[in-house]
Amino acid sequence: MSYFFTSRSSFYSFLFTIPLFFVYEISILFLSKDDIIVVRNGADFLMRNILESFDIYGLYGLGFVFLFGFVLSFIFFIKTDNKKEFKSNFLFLMFIESVLWSFILYLMLSKFMLVLMNPTGKMILQQVTLAIGAGIYEEILFRVLLIAGLTRLLGFIFLWKQLARKIVALIISGGIFSAFHFMGEYGDFFSMELFLLRFFAGIILGGLYLFRGFGITAYTHSIYDLIVLIRMTLV
Repeated sequence: MSYFFTSRSSFYSFLFTIPLFFVYEISILFLSKDDIIVVRNGADFLMRNILESFDIYGLYGLGFVFLFGFVLSFIFFIKTDNKKEFKSNFLFLMFIESVLWSFILYLMLSKFMLVLMNPTGKMILQQVTLAIGAGIYEEILFRVLLIAGLTRLLGFIFLWKQLARKIVALIISGGIFSAFHFMGEYGDFFSMELFLLRFFAGIILGGLYLFRGFGITAYTHSIYDLIVLIRMTLV
């Protein structure tokens, strides 16, 4: 069973991101109510507002919805792929690979010390929480949901081939990902340089998602932000 093929599957991504998900949600528990409003990741906040239109409320409503979805994915895998042998060492290899990708991304953007989130938190715990949340929720929103949605929409409208749809969806999602960081009360002040840098980073993460799956991309995003935060703290 090939590592590169298996590790990008939804099942391994589910197992791999569960610790990241719980670390983020548990970290939120240690923050005050006022801090939660500021520190909650923007993509997390947006998706929670969408869920509220379906009468799903509460700061932890989104977390429970995604956890429920993860459980359903696990049950589906057990029923359909029960003949496959689970390789626990793949999860360790996925973490090592995520670290390598995050350092590659850091080397590409190190000149700019770019954080792929809005650094609204004042304490180190808040900053770390934001970095972890960005890896989970921004990758779910801008890579998993947006790229998949745009790929289907472009195919429906233009009847393009799969490769062309994915390339255009990748570019559009990268632009939306970058623009998202300038929106709202806690968004950054707009500058074309910062927009282009985040757009470039969004293209890289989108390509990584298509190539290696959600789990590795989520960890890469979080680890990259943590590397930048450490560098900014030490300076």
